[in-house]
Amino acid sequence: MIRTHEAGTLRAEHAGQTVTLAGWVAHRRDHGGVAFVDLREASGVVQVVVRDELLTGAAGDLRAEFCVKVVGEVRLRPAGNENPDLPTGAIEVDASEVEVLSASAPLPFPVDAHAEVGEEARLRWRYLDLRRDNARGLRIRHRATRTIRRVMDERGFVDVETPYLTRSTPEGARDFLVPVRLQPGHWYALPQSPQLFKQLLMVGGLERYYQIARCFRDEDFRADRQPDFTQLDLEMSFVDEEDVYEVGEAVFRAVWKDVLDIELPQPFRRLPFTECMDRFGSDKPDLRFGLELVELSSFFAGTEVRIFAGQPYVGAVVVPGAGSWTRKQLDGWNEWARGRGAKGLAYVLVEGDGSLRGGVLNALSDGERSGLAVAAGAAPGDGVFFAAGPRREAQDLLGAFRNAAAREIGAIPEGRWEFLWVTDMPMFEPDGDGGWTAVHHPFTAPAQDRVDDFDVDPADVPARAYDIVCNGMELASGSIRIHQADVQRRVFDVIGLTPEEARSKFGFLLEAFQYGPPPHGGLAPGIDRMAALLAGTESIRDVIAFPKTSSGGDPLTGAPTPITAQQRKDAGIDATPAGLTEPS
Repeated sequence: MIRTHEAGTLRAEHAGQTVTLAGWVAHRRDHGGVAFVDLREASGVVQVVVRDELLTGAAGDLRAEFCVKVVGEVRLRPAGNENPDLPTGAIEVDASEVEVLSASAPLPFPVDAHAEVGEEARLRWRYLDLRRDNARGLRIRHRATRTIRRVMDERGFVDVETPYLTRSTPEGARDFLVPVRLQPGHWYALPQSPQLFKQLLMVGGLERYYQIARCFRDEDFRADRQPDFTQLDLEMSFVDEEDVYEVGEAVFRAVWKDVLDIELPQPFRRLPFTECMDRFGSDKPDLRFGLELVELSSFFAGTEVRIFAGQPYVGAVVVPGAGSWTRKQLDGWNEWARGRGAKGLAYVLVEGDGSLRGGVLNALSDGERSGLAVAAGAAPGDGVFFAAGPRREAQDLLGAFRNAAAREIGAIPEGRWEFLWVTDMPMFEPDGDGGWTAVHHPFTAPAQDRVDDFDVDPADVPARAYDIVCNGMELASGSIRIHQADVQRRVFDVIGLTPEEARSKFGFLLEAFQYGPPPHGGLAPGIDRMAALLAGTESIRDVIAFPKTSSGGDPLTGAPTPITAQQRKDAGIDATPAGLTEPS
């Protein structure tokens, strides 16, 4: 080893020892004949005292991010000069040798955790960005995945890798496609998830499978999403929801305990999807604060207020203290709503004496004015903000406003963890063309009391599907799968998938399901989101080694890039397979 000790491990008990250290120069301060160098590496930082006679040759130009080796004696700092902010603050190293292992060019930005650096620059020089906080996010992520593997092993799960190069199957997003050079015109698809393979493993009798799996989805650009991401993927045979809940909670409880030393409650709370939407306007509600939705559909039945009249749903969020918001603030919320595709955000403010003012007040009848505050549960000084229209659309708007308003008034407590199972997720949703599509995936089982009639009225069928939500973020999704051939056929009928199309898309799975598939179900917690919560960051990019921007680009490598004409030819991208009339 180049070094005898790690810099951040030195303490007062090492005083008098001669040590060899290696790391990067974090800071250099010159004080007449001597320089104080903060030497940083993965274990931490220690102060090194370097006398001018050692600063010769390459060492004479010693500056930030030079990689150096230092030999010196550990000594106690003079009384009063200790640094209580550093674990090594009681000692320093009096250097007798300094060797520059490699020099550093001028830096594109300060390698300092407190320096303000734009994200584009951080990702462009990601390796320098990692030095800024000692790759803290990656270390937290490592601790989480280490715990996950332990929990899985303790419960008898087998770690199995599934293919990255497979065939295209519909799973809710577009596939990333890979041309096959040896079969021009044919393509592999990168898996959106290991869904079909893990079900095949259940048919194979493995019974308890998991992997920390890479997944690939070609989705439209969205903030804080990555085209390639990581999830804990697990599947179990001969189970129902309670078995999955127990394993899922065990994983999160162990991770939060090992990484943050926090005991999560057991069991997690549970709320059905419809209750989440009615109370919070979201299928991933943040339970750290109130501001619950209030339904006013009955109150406004027969109203002459144009924006409420005849609407199937009218709801509101009451915001404490919003009665004092300025006209500029209120106009800003209207612009916010328009930015989400709504016509605006109607409101009424409650005065200190209980009377109403502003917003849609003039459109209300006398009875509506006198009864609104009581119906909405609003107190003097509150603001009542409305949305009306189709139930789901209006609730989505109010749910988003609820979260934004809570941040505005400082209603979200720090250091609180609210985990929740969202249960009874919808099985189907309209596809926009008069038909239906599977909300989760077409192998999700219907609720047990709807097995016989789920295809009669698909609009109101709950599935045996569930999510884990924490502080308003979806962390995991899963379901109990269909294992009966007749039920699977009827699901395909609902979503308009003909037997021929089903065989074309899922033939290998359907064939396997002819040979006694067991009842099975699973869960897929997102590792990136989990690590981001643990690290206390709002962006999953902080816990990914080399992430892409929200537009899908990689500033570090320049990916994606065009390919040459020769590469297109070699890969057979423009080839037409036999039997097809158009290029693939």
